[in-house]
Formats: sequence, structure tokens, C-alpha cells
Amino acid sequence: MLPRELKPEHFNGYPPEARKLITQHLAALQGLPLSFVPNLLREAMDYDFKFPAERKALEKEFANLQSLSAAEQGNDWFQAFAKITLSQHLEQTDWVNLPAQFVEQLSAHLWATHQLDAFRKAATDYSNRLHAAVPQDPPPVPRLGIAVIGQGVSNYNEPLFRQLRAHGAYFRRIRPEGGLKALLDVVAARARSHPIPYGHWYIDGGQQAEQFPALTCISYHALEPVRVALLRKMRTEIEKPGMGPEALRTLLAQMSPSELGFSQSEDRVLERFQMKILTEGSGTQVFATTFAQWTAREALHRAQPCTLLVRFAPRQRQKPMNELLAEKQDQVELDPLGSLMDADMGAYYNWINQQRLIGADQSSFLVWFENHSEALAIGPGMPRGTESTTSTDLGGLLSLIT
Repeated sequence: MLPRELKPEHFNGYPPEARKLITQHLAALQGLPLSFVPNLLREAMDYDFKFPAERKALEKEFANLQSLSAAEQGNDWFQAFAKITLSQHLEQTDWVNLPAQFVEQLSAHLWATHQLDAFRKAATDYSNRLHAAVPQDPPPVPRLGIAVIGQGVSNYNEPLFRQLRAHGAYFRRIRPEGGLKALLDVVAARARSHPIPYGHWYIDGGQQAEQFPALTCISYHALEPVRVALLRKMRTEIEKPGMGPEALRTLLAQMSPSELGFSQSEDRVLERFQMKILTEGSGTQVFATTFAQWTAREALHRAQPCTLLVRFAPRQRQKPMNELLAEKQDQVELDPLGSLMDADMGAYYNWINQQRLIGADQSSFLVWFENHSEALAIGPGMPRGTESTTSTDLGGLLSLIT
């Protein structure tokens, strides 16, 4: 089947809000090349479970497609996609109901037929056109990112924050007493002052320090039952003959929250987000630092929060994968020092991902070595590449950059 043959009933298997969005813009989809449509449907199929920022972006994209004339679609926006040749097998797949599988097979086809570069260029050009035609809305309040690293490390003499020092000010005389509480209080206050759905996050790579109703909270410890259930399923599938990494990845992508023991909470959006963190992230099931980093990355990319505090916790020491996936492990051996180095780089990645969002020139970022006197602050009024010996607490430091 080709896009021009699409009918409303083809989307009866979609969630209700996704089906409504797509059928309202069906005429626009009918004029698009097959090499493009399944990628869009893969995103639209999950519309019911997306964050508000993602929903708005999809709505704007569909509205933009609807506004294009047939000539604009064919000659300007999608000419390069139309030149991509597809196999008869791809055309005959159920790309409407299984768009993710189609995209996987399309990638293999593009590679085998030497069309990958052409497709990548077409996708990049489309993305640039879309961003120019439909600009993003600025955040209602300047973004604030916070990373807390080094939990459990009593002493570390090597330089920290080396990747970030050129972008902000390094403080070596922070008074650490009550530091974590001060940071969480600031984050919670921002959430109360600017109540935005999924606009303020607290991600903990260990056990959550405190419950904050105004925040979107996720912790590695709270998801332990789900992680155990997932690892059990992964072990079972890996032991089956012929089960390779690609097949396992496809299987994980098809899992539902109920299969992993999620409690069917009222927040289906957050529940689905947590499931994807564990089923799509590599190492998020077994390494606390990887979990914290990947969750922060996806939250920034998808929810685009105004406030994000990530607290890294010690991960278990590296072991062969078969031991990490074992049904029963001896007492887990933690690696605080290795986790500090992971988190130091993770904080840098968090800042990079925050800078990719609109309003980056007004955003602020703070990284703190937990229970120690070292911190680094980045903000519009903070001098770059500097070092301060002024004694201050974290609350006072935050007031300088926000």
C-alpha cells in the first residue's frame, strides 16, 4: 500500500488521540512519499503518551504539512524523499500499524542500496525547513539545570568539571552543609511559582531524597521491581536459539508497561517514559549512573523542562555482561570513584543537551560535588573561565545565576 491509498479506518488500531490527529490531516499524508510517512507515523502513534512539548511539536508539524500546497510538497519539501527507491517488500509491509519495524527495515535497505547519504540529507533538509517554518516557543522562565555528583566519595584530589570550567566560574569554598536540601528547595519553589505540566524534574540515580508533589520525580531505586522483571525477561530471551541483539531490541520496543509490572498509575505519560528509559537505553537496567544520564537526556529532549535536577549515585562495579544479568548476584559491589568520573562527564553532557534547547543564552547550570566544597556555576551574568575563593552556600550561589 502507498500513502495515497490511506483511509481513516487504517488507523483504527491507534490510540484515540493519535487516531484523531492523523485522520484530521489525512489528506496531507496522502500526498507524501512512502520513504517519509512511516517515520512520522512512528512518532504520531505515541501521541497519547507524549509530553506536552512533544504534542505541540507534532501538532505544528501536521498543521504545516496541511498548509503546504501539492506543488510545495512535491518540488520543495519532499522531492529528495520521493527520489528514494524502495523495494516491493517494503511497500507491502504493514507500515501503518508497524511503522517502527518499517523504519528498521528501511535503514537496512538504504544501506544495502547506497541511498543512506541521500536519505540523511533529505531528512536534515526537511528538519531545517520545519524549524524555520515552525519556530519553537521560548520557555516561560529561564531554564535551570543542576547536577549533583560524587555521592559516597570521601576524598578526590584530581580536578573536577574540567569540560565545563571554560563556560563558567569554579567555586572552591562552598559550604556543603544542607546543600542537597537547599538545591531541592529551590527546584520545588520554581515548580510552585511556575506550575507547568512536566516542567520541573528531579531525577535520582539512587534513592530519592524526598518526595515533592510539584516535581516530576524518577529514581533508580523506585524502579527496582521493574528493572528486575525486565532483566528476567532479557535473560529468558537471550537464552533462546537465534536471539541476537537486533531481535532483542525489537522485542523490548514492543513491550507494554503491564508486562514489566508497572502499577498502571494515572500518569500514563510518565509510566510510558520510564518504560522506554529501561527498554531503549543501553545499560539503564544495571548501571545507576547510566540510568541517571539517559533519563536526563531523554527528559531534556522530550519534555524540555524549565528545571532539571539530576543526582548521580554510585553504580555497581563493571562485570562481564553474563554476571550483570545473572538471576542471583552476590552482594553488589559499588564503585563510588568510577561513578564520580562517570557523573562528572554526565554533568557536561547534561549542560550540552540543555544548550540545545531554545532559550539557551538565558539558561543557567550548576554542578556540585556532593558534601564537598567544590561547585561550578554557569549563567548569563557569570564570568567564564574564572575561579572564586569566596565562601558561600549553594543557595547563595544559585541566587547569583538565576
